Amino acid sequence: MKKRLSMQDKAELAMKAAARKVVAEHKKNGRPLAIWKDGKAVNVQVDKI
Repeated sequence: MKKRLSMQDKAELAMKAAARKVVAEHKKNGRPLAIWKDGKAVNVQVDKI
């Protein structure tokens, strides 16, 4: 029997999929990705994540 996912589980899966898509697009286009590091926004190359 399949387990039904809660709305929270569905939202988490959707956010993770969206994040993977953004990282893949940035890597494909060679653009840096903005992330938080030590309380500051920094740009890093995707291959260094």
